[in-house]
Amino acid sequence: MEIAMKHDLQRTALDILSSCVDMSVATVRPDGAPQATVVSFAHDGLLIYFGCGADSQKAKNIAREPRISVTMTAPYDDWMKIRGLSIAAIAEEVTAPGELEQVWTLMTERFPQIASVEPVEPGAVKVMRVRPTMISILDYSKGFGHTDLVSIEAGDIAETLDSLRHHWLIPLGEAA
Repeated sequence: MEIAMKHDLQRTALDILSSCVDMSVATVRPDGAPQATVVSFAHDGLLIYFGCGADSQKAKNIAREPRISVTMTAPYDDWMKIRGLSIAAIAEEVTAPGELEQVWTLMTERFPQIASVEPVEPGAVKVMRVRPTMISILDYSKGFGHTDLVSIEAGDIAETLDSLRHHWLIPLGEAA
């Protein structure tokens, strides 16, 4: 895929991410059955974050099998303007204090009402980072059912971050 086209599609994906507040997260249960749940999310570029109960089935599923699928649809009032994302991704728990702080900032900016929610006991909630590996962009404005498929590399994620303040990210090639 031509680089300029890939960047245009990534910008479209970012626009859709910014217009959505909820997404469906599909994981795999221990018996192999799929499980889909709706969560609210925040994002920094193409990195997506959500919280879930530490003892939830979703958290257990991700701990066992981090490959997930995510879907979201931007609000629309005209069927021929439907836009959405279907994302193949790797999910993992966020544990670095700096990244957790940044996620809290992203979440409270997106959902100011979170600040008034009664605090939960430490460890009761897990914060998950979703790193896309493939994004299918649905855009009916380009034709009924039109989709574009974009493969996402580590460098693509870095290019879409709102800033390079993410000191917890380890440069490629360096071991932790």
